[in-house]
Amino acid sequence: MHSASGERSLSILGDRTTYNRFLLLVAGLGGLLYGVDVGIVAGALPYLEATSGLNAGQLSIVVASVLLGSVISTLFAGLLADWMGRKWLMFVSGLVFVISIPTIALSHGYGPLVLGRLLQGVSAGLIGVVVPLYLAECLSASSRGKGTGIFQWLLTLGIVAAALIGMYFSIRVEQVAKLGDAGKLFAFKESAWRRIFWVSLPPGLLFAIGSVLVAESPRWLFRRGRRVDAHAALLRSRTTEQAECELREMEETAAAEKAKTLTGAQVKESLLRRKYVIPFILACLILAANQATGINSIIAYNTNILLQSGLSDVQAHWGYVIFTIVNFLMTIGGVVLVDRKGRKFLLSLGTAGIILSLIGTGVFFRGTERLRVDARVPLERLLTPDQKLSFVYDNRTAESLLRSSGEVGQVIDNRATSLSIIYSYGDFRAATRVARSDDAAAKPIEITRDSCVPGNKVIAFFSNPFGDLQKARSAPLKIENALITPVPSARIGWLVAVTLFIFVAFYAIGPGVCVWLALSELMPTRIRSNGMSIALLLNQAVSTTIAAIFLPTVGRLGYAAMFFGFASCTVIYFITAAVFLPETKGKTLEEIEEHFEGMSKKSNLATA
Repeated sequence: MHSASGERSLSILGDRTTYNRFLLLVAGLGGLLYGVDVGIVAGALPYLEATSGLNAGQLSIVVASVLLGSVISTLFAGLLADWMGRKWLMFVSGLVFVISIPTIALSHGYGPLVLGRLLQGVSAGLIGVVVPLYLAECLSASSRGKGTGIFQWLLTLGIVAAALIGMYFSIRVEQVAKLGDAGKLFAFKESAWRRIFWVSLPPGLLFAIGSVLVAESPRWLFRRGRRVDAHAALLRSRTTEQAECELREMEETAAAEKAKTLTGAQVKESLLRRKYVIPFILACLILAANQATGINSIIAYNTNILLQSGLSDVQAHWGYVIFTIVNFLMTIGGVVLVDRKGRKFLLSLGTAGIILSLIGTGVFFRGTERLRVDARVPLERLLTPDQKLSFVYDNRTAESLLRSSGEVGQVIDNRATSLSIIYSYGDFRAATRVARSDDAAAKPIEITRDSCVPGNKVIAFFSNPFGDLQKARSAPLKIENALITPVPSARIGWLVAVTLFIFVAFYAIGPGVCVWLALSELMPTRIRSNGMSIALLLNQAVSTTIAAIFLPTVGRLGYAAMFFGFASCTVIYFITAAVFLPETKGKTLEEIEEHFEGMSKKSNLATA
């Protein structure tokens, strides 16, 4: 007997084929929304940076907030999915995203921006857990792979969509810039980043509405004792025979688990056994190293990276569009190859290519960053009595600072340059945004105590656990570095862009497709849910940390150092995948568990 809600939905969506397509569409919208969450900030960031008055540290927090929100929601996503059901958690995740858009787009200050990005992160974290879980429990065995593939495919499409939105506004900004009115250009940049976020609202609305129309997970309903509703949910996407067969399997599994519990047949094994510890450590290593490739930060800061590599604003946005399209297309290739070539092969191939491309990117940046000049001394003369600094960095200012820096500065005189300043008040440090001398609409660089010293002890603890907040509130301003770097030529900029295209191609065909599949197969059944939660938390913690330190680190050490650091971390990833990771292609979960159990037995024999 169908439930009332099931009958209403069937009348709306028609037969089983139509419903299955609609279910895949809703799941795909979840992936699209996740991709928009990840990619939308890259197009908005240059205009947010130019008009918001936020420093590099604050901008890093704005970018990293989405990852922090994702960490928070991932911790509770499993519990919430069990409590309220998969369907309604999908609706909540879409609703949270919808609320985040006006929170960001209407914001006038640092706090609302961070709050809105946190909400986007919460939405992304919930979607990343609940949509694949919902697909696994709702789709038939023959459709499960297709459903997961559509989710991943549309996730990359979401990133492409975000890039195209950024590209459109970049072209408009260039048109306004040709008018030669700095005031109009500033006003348009101010509205551009807000409108970029507004344009991303429709996918969230569609996903929230679609989530209301799909059926609840039949397995969740069954575990809640709602057998009739579970049967009705199965009939939405299956024939009567298939639905009854799956319902019998659920009943037999539940009866077997209950029998084991009553007879005490469940074996209590130590979680410190090698068959649990080794796959858990492998999972944590792979997840942490996956983020340490820099993938999320390279996506989020892609436009800024290309701008600093020597490309113009429009060229940088076109570069990002191509970057996302390469990611999208190579993801399709990875999905096709993963069951043919195997997880171990693609992960090894992908990480090897990532290492080479990151080294290449670092080398191109190093060519100009080695000519850096520290203009700390002449800038210190501009400090005001109230320990502040404010000036416009244009060609005239750059020329003055370089000539004051002696012969080394004169080597890069008469070239377009960029400036980043690392400064401190007591124990707390910050970095300014990277300013280019050839940016006619650039805002003044402003250094104040509020831009560096945390407003309360909680923020101070996360900024510097050992810092003295009270002393910092009265400490003098110290310019630690004022690094002037020649802006590379457009040719170097496109070479950097090509190395980033190669980077994302190898990432998409290797880690992008394989990492979650391999990890879900590695974890033994007994520890899968808790083990994956811990590993996922570590993954997101690494990603959040990298996003938070990216701009200050670039300001102090340069892009070359950052990319060489990512390459070094990826070496660990390559060794783990090529040497220690077992091939899981074509093996059942039980066979994979037996592999690690066999390792444990061999170890016991060796020590006997």
